[in-house]
Amino acid sequence: MSNEARAAAVGRRASSGDGTYPRPMLVRSQFVALDRRVPFAYDDADEGLDGRWQEDAARFDREIQLPFPPESEASGIGLTDYHPCVWYRIPLTAADLAAAGHAEGRRLLLHFGAVDYAAMVWVDATMVGTHEGGQTPFTFDVTAALDPAEEEHAVVVRAFEDPLDGRMPRGKQDWLPQPHLIWYHRTTGIWRTAWLESVPPLHVERLAWRCDVTTSRVALTVELNRRPDPAVELDVVIALAGRVLASAVVPVEDRVATVTLDLLAANSGVHHEELLWSPERPVLLDAGVAVGEDVVSSYLGIREVTVGPDTLRLNGRRFILRSVLEQGYWPASHLTPPSVEALRDEVQLILSLGFNSARIHQKVEDPRFHFWADRLGLTLWGETGTAYVFDSLAVGRLTREWIDVVRGYESHPSIIAWVPFNESWGVFQIERAHDQQAYVQALGDLTRALDPTRPVVTNDGWEHTGSDLFTIHDYEQRADVLTSRYTAEGVERMLATTGPSDRPLAVGEWAAHLRSRPVLLTEFGGIMYVSTPPDEATWGYAGATSPEDLEGRIRAIMEAVRSAPVLAGYCWTQLTDTLQEANGLVDAGRVPKLPVETLRALMGA
Repeated sequence: MSNEARAAAVGRRASSGDGTYPRPMLVRSQFVALDRRVPFAYDDADEGLDGRWQEDAARFDREIQLPFPPESEASGIGLTDYHPCVWYRIPLTAADLAAAGHAEGRRLLLHFGAVDYAAMVWVDATMVGTHEGGQTPFTFDVTAALDPAEEEHAVVVRAFEDPLDGRMPRGKQDWLPQPHLIWYHRTTGIWRTAWLESVPPLHVERLAWRCDVTTSRVALTVELNRRPDPAVELDVVIALAGRVLASAVVPVEDRVATVTLDLLAANSGVHHEELLWSPERPVLLDAGVAVGEDVVSSYLGIREVTVGPDTLRLNGRRFILRSVLEQGYWPASHLTPPSVEALRDEVQLILSLGFNSARIHQKVEDPRFHFWADRLGLTLWGETGTAYVFDSLAVGRLTREWIDVVRGYESHPSIIAWVPFNESWGVFQIERAHDQQAYVQALGDLTRALDPTRPVVTNDGWEHTGSDLFTIHDYEQRADVLTSRYTAEGVERMLATTGPSDRPLAVGEWAAHLRSRPVLLTEFGGIMYVSTPPDEATWGYAGATSPEDLEGRIRAIMEAVRSAPVLAGYCWTQLTDTLQEANGLVDAGRVPKLPVETLRALMGA
């Protein structure tokens, strides 16, 4: 890396970005978001492939605003009935390519943040690739497909999602025509940013950071698009607020390269403690990485998550979890935030209410949400939308997608735990079915193989098998009952019989394992309050009649939970009202139902 490139990569300070770059941990100097109005079509008869719609612009008889799903008002369509097959035609102009930095001899990459569920993509009527999995990003090199005879190019996307397919990882997307109980509108097709960037022929595809808090050493793994021939150099520099802490240059002969850097070796005057990331001090280090002609910027947080017998620990210190359940849903735009600024606002809202953590529920959140959590100091539990059916097809789908989730998000310091299953969704017979037990335990072990640096909650809420944390869901509203349950004797009684939902808390021999794990109450509360008379679909685990009643109910529950001798933390249900669920601390428009200062005090901040 030249001195100029090194200065530019570090000076770009990926940790201080404005939150618009769709892939915040691997940043290049130029990109173009395709969030705009584009031609769109429904294909209810599924005739588009045979009819070669990728070649026929006349088939696209509507317009949609990207990146919003067609079920949402923000898309400009807002149709929530069944439309399993949809098509998009996205024009690419010469100005788009120039803004992405594309030129002769370079490669043009087309990225999709997420397309639900199965995508086929053409550029200028040439197939460039397919992807299955509605929650993870994917990329195609489209350089060879660009028709040199055309001044304007066309990206065509076909997306298919069967609304009745219970084997598809779908989270809280409803299979009924309209949302009911705890399920929400479906999300079909493109629902995160599609974007362009131009890269050298040999370029970085993925970065992964792992940090050793004890030694202040950092290991960087770099994955390239191909094996370099001839060999090239990997040049890395890490800085704190512009001050270089460490750098290294190593030869690269393979597609994957790893380099370890000692952040204190340079005697820069920085103390070990100054480098540690935590909610109180979310310190981020900036990095420049160059391989051949490709120069990218990144960032990292130095922190360690460990599990003691009675507590979760962050950087070796006891970490009392004050968490809230986050559905990540907005009235007009559904699972897609209404703007990239809304992701920052959501993190700031959670922090303002006194929480130090959030559990992203049945959803893989936008990487830019994780960027703001990294930067502002909010810890997160990384979850996924699960399927509702157990068979080999469902196992394969979720496993492949979960691998991509863990690999794609593992470098974010804000993530402190992985949660592949919730309340036995998709493995409803796990108490008795050995194949389902094997599946859940195997996915937990696979997660540890992919990322051994974080605890794994294999099945949050009950029927644990192989979890590193003992998590319980309990919507009991009586404070005296909560007080009696969350003692050593009370937890032991539940382990020996059943938990609050009349489900066993552990499967088989895993009860003995949980006795040495920290106990966390990861769903509770759920008190409904609306200022106007609720309709019959409005729902909560209990109801409050006024702000004063709401405050009193929260106070009674929280006093019982905060004084419980065995609890190492909690996750309140929930942050926002979401469709028929009116049990948020704030309404669907993010307006708090009680003064922010009151909620902070209630939550123990």
